[in-house]
Amino acid sequence: MRYITGGIAMGAALALGGGLLAAGTTTASAAPAPVPAAQTQSLYASSALVLTVGHGANSTEASVDRAVTLTCFPKATGSHPDAKGACAALRAAGGDLEKITTIKSGTACTREWNPSVVTADGVWEGKRIRFERTFANPCEAKAGKGALFEF
Repeated sequence: MRYITGGIAMGAALALGGGLLAAGTTTASAAPAPVPAAQTQSLYASSALVLTVGHGANSTEASVDRAVTLTCFPKATGSHPDAKGACAALRAAGGDLEKITTIKSGTACTREWNPSVVTADGVWEGKRIRFERTFANPCEAKAGKGALFEF
């Protein structure tokens, strides 16, 4: 925000300074162009995430295997292969990534320890989020990551 207001202030100073210079000269000149109104549009989309999938017990120890971007507003875009489906899953869960990554009941997986970790970092509907979920093995990861982390 401070860069926007700083830019507006600088634009106003230049416009006023240009007008003062023109007023101080003896030749007539055209009036300076009006300063455009400040735009209230955000620099960032209100729903934009970076999603990762990796192997390891947590995000600090994991090797990132894949990473994608996902923007859900104003339309579903990004490098996610199914951006529309991922955004729909997020909306259906109300942005609650715990709901999305819950392992479905009745899932039968081995008890091996071969951890996979998924992360989401960014903004969802204007709120900053940072999410991490570790699955014990690839079977649990497949059962729990849903459309959001399917890439």
